[in-house]
Amino acid sequence: MPPIVALQKVSKAYPNRTLALDKLDFEIGQGEFVALLGPSGCGKSTALRLIAGLEKPSRGAIDWGAADAHSIGFVFQEPTLMPWATLFENVYLPLKLQGIKRAAAKQDVLKALDDAGLHEFAEAYPRELSGGMKMRASIARALVTEPKLLLMDEPFAALDEMTRFRLGNDLLKLWGARGKTVVFVTHSVFESVFLSQRVIVMTPRPGRVFTEIVVNAPYPRDENFRTSSVYAGLCRAVSAALADATATDGAS
Repeated sequence: MPPIVALQKVSKAYPNRTLALDKLDFEIGQGEFVALLGPSGCGKSTALRLIAGLEKPSRGAIDWGAADAHSIGFVFQEPTLMPWATLFENVYLPLKLQGIKRAAAKQDVLKALDDAGLHEFAEAYPRELSGGMKMRASIARALVTEPKLLLMDEPFAALDEMTRFRLGNDLLKLWGARGKTVVFVTHSVFESVFLSQRVIVMTPRPGRVFTEIVVNAPYPRDENFRTSSVYAGLCRAVSAALADATATDGAS
């Protein structure tokens, strides 16, 4: 099948002359789970915003293939929930903006909440939830429109380790059940290996693809995988690639 999105020699420069990305090339296949890994400031989040259509490349092209602006969901680093609205209303928002009436959207909203493990909290407010539950709500909101492509920008970075593990497990279950394509930005080697089928390692700014590593381990992945020699070996390989990428002069 053709890729759902392809970046072709994409560069992004800002008005202050900062070159965030330079000739970035990669493709995302339909149904893939791909991690973008790199040092802070390498342009991972910029690449995600370009794929989402929130920004435009300075040079190069993005071919969205089977995706478009209406089939992309975005999960940001912060949950960005409306504090005055219930979880139901927060998750309903994307459908409301599409002009879908509340009654018609009810089952879709409840299904998204249920898939995120929040069905019983539909009438709760964000202030009543833990950080992990708020992020679950953000994921439910991104999924409620049934996007073909789900973009996730370090969504677990602010959470404690155990919560990150649980959400990672649940995210893989959602991915498997819903068959979405996921691009997941992270700076964690361990997270990238556990979650993804392929890790794209980026150089320091300006961001380029340094290498790609296939995570050749079957799903479902669980705590047995986290403690396996296969996982440890893959983490060592990705960590070494990240160290080599970080030592690379991004401007060269």
